[in-house]
Amino acid sequence: MPHVLVTGGAGFVGSHYTRMLLTGADSRADLTVTVLDKLTYAGNRANLADLADHPRLRFRRGDITDHALLDALLPGVDTVVHLAAESHVDRSIEDGGAFVRTNVLGTQALLDAAVRHGVRTFVHVSTDEVYGSVEHGSWPETDPLRPSSPYAASKASSDLLALACHRTHGLDVRVTRCSNNYGPMQYPEKIVPLFVTRLIDGLTVPLYGDGRHVRDWLHVEDHCRGIELVRTKGRPGEVYNIGGGTELTNRELTALLLDACGASWDSVRLVEDRKGHDVRYSVDWGKARAELGYAPRHDLATGLARTVRWYRDNPDWWRPLLRASGEACAGPLRAPSGRPAARLLF
Repeated sequence: MPHVLVTGGAGFVGSHYTRMLLTGADSRADLTVTVLDKLTYAGNRANLADLADHPRLRFRRGDITDHALLDALLPGVDTVVHLAAESHVDRSIEDGGAFVRTNVLGTQALLDAAVRHGVRTFVHVSTDEVYGSVEHGSWPETDPLRPSSPYAASKASSDLLALACHRTHGLDVRVTRCSNNYGPMQYPEKIVPLFVTRLIDGLTVPLYGDGRHVRDWLHVEDHCRGIELVRTKGRPGEVYNIGGGTELTNRELTALLLDACGASWDSVRLVEDRKGHDVRYSVDWGKARAELGYAPRHDLATGLARTVRWYRDNPDWWRPLLRASGEACAGPLRAPSGRPAARLLF
């Protein structure tokens, strides 16, 4: 019976991917999934609540740097899909140590365990941020890595470790690099859920700098389909970009969110720009289209409207997260340190 280990499977992308594996249109009735998640602030068992009684889902709380735990979990696993990561740029600027520990040392521990226990395929999920900023055109997978933030540098390091493991040990490693994700159940520190939850509560939202930074937007379900195509059809030792095909400035995205929430520009306050803020991200996903048949299915207008509706309909999911983080649902947005949260947004 095929057995997939999903690290970070209680997080935003990981929970959607786990659900797709077990209940999606192309799910296999003989597939077992084990989720390994440390349940940090961004990992949430509630993300898997609808799968709690699924007979082919196993859950283990733990850290990917725990070698003994990995040795207990990896025997019998055919495929590792590695999504566990510290992923918030602003947190990495405040303190990069946790990012190195999880994203670099944790990935190496997982790769070593995969080699020891004869894992067949290792899908390493990464980000477009490893490429740095691009003024014109789009990055192909062959472009050099020029990360700007500690987060992006830690992910670039983990990409290289994974690819080196393929070359050194022959492990079937496949790397994905995705655009900015959005969708239901995204922790409310990233721009879409942060803005939506604050606008729902009638609060102001912070926009970095002049709002001209450009991102390509990818619905989480399209991302998960891309990962699955790489898992099932990708080639060993290859990198695949997974894009959404819709580039917007942060200002344009803000306008869409204001309109969806029935708010005006009076709800927006400009804040000091982030250190080292990349101006534009854009990935060329032609390789995934040509080799794997990948194409995003969600248009941004529909996907964003459904996402906003989900947050409106599910305050019981996100309000406890805000309370647990020490942030009131009403009142000024503050960082955990007590400083204004201009460095802890998106």
